[in-house]
Amino acid sequence: MGYIELHKSGELKKRIDSLNEFLGECRLCPRECGVNRLEGEIGVCGGGAELMVSTLSPHFGEEPPLVGFHGSGTIFLTHCNLRCVFCQNYDISHMGKGYITSSSEMAGHMLKLQKGGCHNINFVTPTHYVPQIMASLPEAIDSGLKVPLVFNCGGYESLEVIKLLNGIIDIYMPDVKYSNARVAKKYSDSLDYPEIIREVLLEMYHQVGDLKVDENGVAERGLLIRHLIMPEGLAGTDDLMKFIAEDISQDSYVNIMVQYRPMYRAGEFPELNRRITEHEYEEAVTLAKKAGLYRGF
Repeated sequence: MGYIELHKSGELKKRIDSLNEFLGECRLCPRECGVNRLEGEIGVCGGGAELMVSTLSPHFGEEPPLVGFHGSGTIFLTHCNLRCVFCQNYDISHMGKGYITSSSEMAGHMLKLQKGGCHNINFVTPTHYVPQIMASLPEAIDSGLKVPLVFNCGGYESLEVIKLLNGIIDIYMPDVKYSNARVAKKYSDSLDYPEIIREVLLEMYHQVGDLKVDENGVAERGLLIRHLIMPEGLAGTDDLMKFIAEDISQDSYVNIMVQYRPMYRAGEFPELNRRITEHEYEEAVTLAKKAGLYRGF
């Protein structure tokens, strides 16, 4: 694993030190809210100085290449830098369900999941806690951590931070949400999301390439893209599939997700207050195939 080599060379510590500087005037995500989290201030995301974890367990509901035979070792981080009104995990992301976790405890969590047979360590919504997560790696590595690391995010990332993760993260798994700025602003308070996600996808792909699996079909390295279909075509699936195929790679693994259901504040928006239809799903798959994509659905 690349993160093991970076630790041995001393480069990992340098990256951790650089990332910690982001907390003093927080710019870990594109919001750049500038609060001093090291002094107890709370960011737009809800995160402070200390790492907060909600749940951890082997997860069998992820994509098949991640699940393999023994599950993906998911660690759900509390809070989120996106403000999605339809959030499916709002109790964790918006309400702050979770508990403070030290770097040593986090290292122990990773080792426990690896010992249980999990094929990877899957950090879910890690964007706003990247420095704290990275700070837990040296102890975990020294104690035998050796499985791939998964960065499972909403795609609203700081390009500078993602570049600092080069060689550390083995599998990037962004949920590519919107192609339209107006829609992104209305439902996730992120007007620049379409611009940001394109830059971030290109950098992630540059680092890890297309998703690669071993002889058993278990993911080892690469980019795995998620796309949540939304009612009324609000996600802009056509434009996103074209971008992925033309600017990233036609070999991209894209999971077109059907899990949308009206949660959290979705009832306040009539256009969001229903599940997607079978026709909407089939249309999304057709658009992906028309763009030249073929993996993941």
